[in-house]
Amino acid sequence: ERATPRGIKVGYEALAWGRFVNDHRDAWEIVRRADHDNIGIILDSFHTLSRGIPVDNIASIPKEKILLIQLADAPKFDMELLYWSRHFRNMPGEGDLDVAGFMEAVVATGYDGTLSLEVFNDRFRGGSSKAIARDGQRSLISLMDNVRRKVPDGAFPFDQLPARSAAQGVEFVEFAASPEKAGELRDTLGQLGFAHVANHRSKSVELWRQGQINMVINTEARGEAGAAQHVHGVAPHAIGLKLDNAGAATLRADALGMTRVNEAKPADNLDIPAVQENGLLLYFLDEGPELGRVWDSEFDFLDDVKAGDIGLTRIDHLAQTYDVYSLQTGLLFYLSLLNLQKSPTIDIPDPSGLIQSLALHDANRRLRLTLNGADSARTVAGRFVEERQAAGLQHVAFETKEIFATANALEANGFAPLPISPNYFDDVEARFGIDPELSEKLRRHNILYDQDANGSFYQIFSRSYGAGFFFEIVMRNGGYDGYGGTNAPFRIAAQRRLLDGTS
Repeated sequence: ERATPRGIKVGYEALAWGRFVNDHRDAWEIVRRADHDNIGIILDSFHTLSRGIPVDNIASIPKEKILLIQLADAPKFDMELLYWSRHFRNMPGEGDLDVAGFMEAVVATGYDGTLSLEVFNDRFRGGSSKAIARDGQRSLISLMDNVRRKVPDGAFPFDQLPARSAAQGVEFVEFAASPEKAGELRDTLGQLGFAHVANHRSKSVELWRQGQINMVINTEARGEAGAAQHVHGVAPHAIGLKLDNAGAATLRADALGMTRVNEAKPADNLDIPAVQENGLLLYFLDEGPELGRVWDSEFDFLDDVKAGDIGLTRIDHLAQTYDVYSLQTGLLFYLSLLNLQKSPTIDIPDPSGLIQSLALHDANRRLRLTLNGADSARTVAGRFVEERQAAGLQHVAFETKEIFATANALEANGFAPLPISPNYFDDVEARFGIDPELSEKLRRHNILYDQDANGSFYQIFSRSYGAGFFFEIVMRNGGYDGYGGTNAPFRIAAQRRLLDGTS
């Protein structure tokens, strides 16, 4: 009654940890019985979804009785609700809760009022307020675009976006390097079986190729590559993504507020759309018969190229490393732009801290990305971010169908793998019960091994160089779908020994 003459409405909300009312269904029954024009309900996705409360009945609430919608996602944890809420909420799409399903029920009521982000997160407090605001807007646009496709008759405050693009794989990885420091990269690519097959017609850019894999070395002093090598040294600065519709992906990126990059190009260069994402340039290319024109129109191919093929067939996955405050930003970027699925986050121990790691992939595993967040500059991943002064692509993993044949070819090429501690192989033999002969072959070639119920996995790592970039070669047998997470501590320990100069 006091609210009425003041034009104020009072919202009643069920809190997940409420002693008496912790379910929005009970809150609505109280509001319904109050039966007052100035009394309504506040619905909060976290309070409903964290308790696993069904959302179906939300659609029966009259839209005029819904006064405010509060949205937050969160990773799934088995912990006390109040602590979970106060420290681990994040933007819609960054966690594991079905926020889209919650909003589908809300939109079905006809609700067209305010959407509020109610996010409590310790890492957000330590991050960039500008980046968090941008992520908040991006998360809402992406969320409501997903909802619109399920409830097309709802009220939406923006035009429909193009659908999230289906990824078809990685067409190329481009390295920025000064002319003086590109030699080591060329030597490494040669040892890995890549051949220098073409040169750009108007730029200081080389194409190295093996199987379906294209590696590009850009030693231009100007443009994005020049700026990247000046700041980061020899490092990957761009990747070319094959998509089902590059034009639609570009329009969606614009609607999501992503940073477009438009470099001045000579007349004979193709205009390939690109966006900037946390220290990496992403080019969008249409999958199809015209894709070869990207190379034929801009490069002159060399005659009598000596083949160095060692059996690498494609890029298995790319691994990007962030500081822990930016990891969710990277996750939201990819999930809002591309049609990818997310794996649960895992913790990887480093002797000096923890690395948070998660994987993204399309339904057919043509594009696989691992995103790693370093919580300390003393970790191997943290050193990489600190020395680069930014997030970046830390390693590229190639696929082979015959790991031991590839290992023999690498040895013949003078490739020096990352040396793995001998006791690792004793542990693998005991843990998996593998044949001692196989264990000895793994030991000889410094190959790491993992297996699960579906298949087996083999890994060879290069030594790190520059700010900490490295290559990986993998073989997947059967239906193995992981990334050798149990091997990561051994790989990190080996890298630390080399970084610290210890045996």
